[in-house]
Amino acid sequence: MESDTIRKPRVLVMASTFPRWKNDSEPAFVFELSRRLSDEFDITVLSPRSPGSLSEESMGGLKVIRFPYFLPRWENLATHSGGILNRLRANPFNYLLVPFFLLGQLLALIRLLRKERFDLIHAHWLIPQGLIAVIGLLLTRKPIPLVCTSHGGDLFALKARVFQRLKRWVMDNSAALTVVSRAMKETVVDMGVAADKVQVIPMGVDLKNNFIPDTTVLRKTDELLFVGRLVEKKGVSYLLEAMPAVLKKFPSIRLNIAGSGPMEKDLNQQIQRLDLSGKVTFLGMVHQSELPGLYQRATLAVFPFIIAESGDQEGFGLVQVEAMGCECPVITGDLPAIHDIVTHEVNGLIFPSGNTKALADSIIRLLADPGFRESLANEGRTRAAEMFDWDIIAQGYAGVYRNLRIT
Repeated sequence: MESDTIRKPRVLVMASTFPRWKNDSEPAFVFELSRRLSDEFDITVLSPRSPGSLSEESMGGLKVIRFPYFLPRWENLATHSGGILNRLRANPFNYLLVPFFLLGQLLALIRLLRKERFDLIHAHWLIPQGLIAVIGLLLTRKPIPLVCTSHGGDLFALKARVFQRLKRWVMDNSAALTVVSRAMKETVVDMGVAADKVQVIPMGVDLKNNFIPDTTVLRKTDELLFVGRLVEKKGVSYLLEAMPAVLKKFPSIRLNIAGSGPMEKDLNQQIQRLDLSGKVTFLGMVHQSELPGLYQRATLAVFPFIIAESGDQEGFGLVQVEAMGCECPVITGDLPAIHDIVTHEVNGLIFPSGNTKALADSIIRLLADPGFRESLANEGRTRAAEMFDWDIIAQGYAGVYRNLRIT
């Protein structure tokens, strides 16, 4: 007699940032989380189609469905060059794509909800995915619990009253909310949401196999590293402004910038103005598999985060955890969210956000003190491994799912 197969609870994950194909340079944190949850849950991912991507495929044990929303060659609103908000700021033409994007996602969601049975929807970002999920559930009258995760930009930017009301509406219609830092939870509670409805669960890093120290790699003594999208809130322009002062003390120093985005042209012009040619190298988008090697070789990783003019800021700062996992000392701008990761002079240095002189002084301080660098690096690795490994983070999200009694 054959035993009945135990049915896994079915979860629909909605995300605008998701790998377009295998080994894509697109940020993979939603993929990595979903992949680790797939042992216990049957997960389908709904994400936007991009030029060159398949409309449907299996990826890492996940069923991935990509919704169309415009002519294929123009479906680039959610590609890696800074995210949706920054692509809108970089090119006003992209605003024309927004209604098609929202409608395409909504229609794809409605088709899925009518065709298949899901026990839970997990929407990453309040807007647009959370908003579309709420509308789709109302239109289909499906009593499916919604988990919504805010990653930072969706919460801190979009300050207009209409967006604030829409975000609160999404929160009110979610069965559970997660945010990636304590600072974000405070912001959500300040908006009137009950504190016990909001859980702080960051995204994770593979600290067991990928982002690890490697004693066979020679760490350089004259190499600074920045990793991230080239958008305003990352503060790269402040790092470039600090470079002349650093070079006066350490003439051999070099800066590698791993990332791309709408500010690349402006940053190149800044390099010319500051006479930094030959001192700064743009590496472009670097795949996740290549990042550990960069962190393992770099003397320091510098993340000069700021609050952008729009109000957007880091919700967590995952790159700091990646660097710490590889025992690379970190220097970071002082924003509320980074205190979940970095403790000043214990596992990294924190400088006043937007203060170029303080940034230069912090870099010079660590370049001049190898022993202090080593101490920060060791403490950083310990804290990262204890708190931010993917296995720990995935169990946190699995607990959220289970608490909604879908298992």
